[in-house]
Amino acid sequence: MTAFAAVDLGAQSGRVAVGHFDGERLETTEVHRFANVPVRLGETLHWDILGLYREVLDGLRAAAALGTPVASIGVDSWAIDFGLVDRAGRLLRNPVHYRDGRRARAVDSVLERISGRELYDRTGIQLLPINTIFELAAMAGEPDPLLDAADSMLLIPDLVHLWLCGARSSERTNASTTQCFDPRTRDWARDLVERLDVPARLLPGVVEPGTRLGRLEAVVADETHLGETNVVAVATHDTGSAVAAVPFRRPDSVFVSVGTWSLVGLEVDEPVITDASFAANITNEGGVGDTVRLLRNVTGLWLLHECRRAWAGEGTDYAFDELVALARDAPAFTAFLDPNDPAFTEPGDMPARIRSYCTATGQTPPADAGATARCILESLALKHAETIETLAAVTGTEPAEIHVVGGGARNALLCDWTACASGLPVLAGPDEATVLGNLLVQAMAAGEISSLAEGRQVVRRSVELSLHEPEEQPEWDEARARFAAIVASRSLEVSA
Repeated sequence: MTAFAAVDLGAQSGRVAVGHFDGERLETTEVHRFANVPVRLGETLHWDILGLYREVLDGLRAAAALGTPVASIGVDSWAIDFGLVDRAGRLLRNPVHYRDGRRARAVDSVLERISGRELYDRTGIQLLPINTIFELAAMAGEPDPLLDAADSMLLIPDLVHLWLCGARSSERTNASTTQCFDPRTRDWARDLVERLDVPARLLPGVVEPGTRLGRLEAVVADETHLGETNVVAVATHDTGSAVAAVPFRRPDSVFVSVGTWSLVGLEVDEPVITDASFAANITNEGGVGDTVRLLRNVTGLWLLHECRRAWAGEGTDYAFDELVALARDAPAFTAFLDPNDPAFTEPGDMPARIRSYCTATGQTPPADAGATARCILESLALKHAETIETLAAVTGTEPAEIHVVGGGARNALLCDWTACASGLPVLAGPDEATVLGNLLVQAMAAGEISSLAEGRQVVRRSVELSLHEPEEQPEWDEARARFAAIVASRSLEVSA
């Protein structure tokens, strides 16, 4: 069987897995898992990229130890963030975390020079303070001397590629998320970044998913015991890989990739850049096989992870499954929150922020961990449903069903509630969609799989899906109305 190694770097954790393809099914073995813990230095929140790279090498050694020759390696990660390297390939500073506050503070100055509508028309990307363009603009506005010293801006997977095989490039699915990329020309919008005093020379050449970047550097080959293994640019945005592995059954079905973020979207053939999509703040991101991921970001299970972190600091270390069980037993529909509210953007005491939000919106704050977890999960389900309605209105489609993939596919309660909130059946799985999509693109690059459609058939044969049918409950109709009113009133308050 052909073996491939997938490196998947998430905002909360990372993993290295090995996939074996026998021509019919793809079996995966996770060989290494590790935490991804950011580091605050002074006032700036950074990713510990060297620590992550050490874990990647440990995982690749574990892959080699299985004894099956590995044909190639693919790396995917969260989007948006980047490292700057000089001509010699030296990293100039640890990448800044997208939740660092400086990026958001640069938004107004950018929009004074380039209108939000022009940014959207050129890039098709939703206006979010976390976008790459705002970090670059913040650096240029200081001005940060690293912009002059740097030779290349490399997104997180591209930076790992550089260290593994010496390649300097940017893979399209991830480049498309930065709001520095033109989806029509499939190249950087260099004139936009230049207008913000950001040198366009930093932007590397763009490659397609499935591109072979080169063989492992000799020192890496020796250290990992993998020999002359190839490195392939997969869909390096983790959501791009996850959506590649969605085993769609019907056209116009919605995908919800649930992890730190919930990415709620449709797969389309062309970018949708219209008055309606701009008003709805819907984004167009590149996909595998000339597809476009039309979606909106919803702050996802990060809310619950931040609550867990706060409670652990107080001496109670809840397991994730324990919190889901407590949520199931807590009273229903007592309080809702908008996951995308600015109050929940940065790390901090999330339970306290949720209580403050509920008080400010005239609701009774959750009294304990179970009630807090229920508030989060019910609100996520309602936000999923709201976003699906928005996508349907913008595109004129009638979604048939929802495919939930990623870690959230293991959360039967969230899948049940998403079905009830939306009135649509939910197919849950695969839970390791990102790893499977990563491996599928490598198999396509190797000629083992001929197309994305064939790859999705492989996924259907390789995993079991669980079906969650919506239940007709009048309480959910009332919950949708209450949720919409709370979100609308809070939005007016924040904008005022």
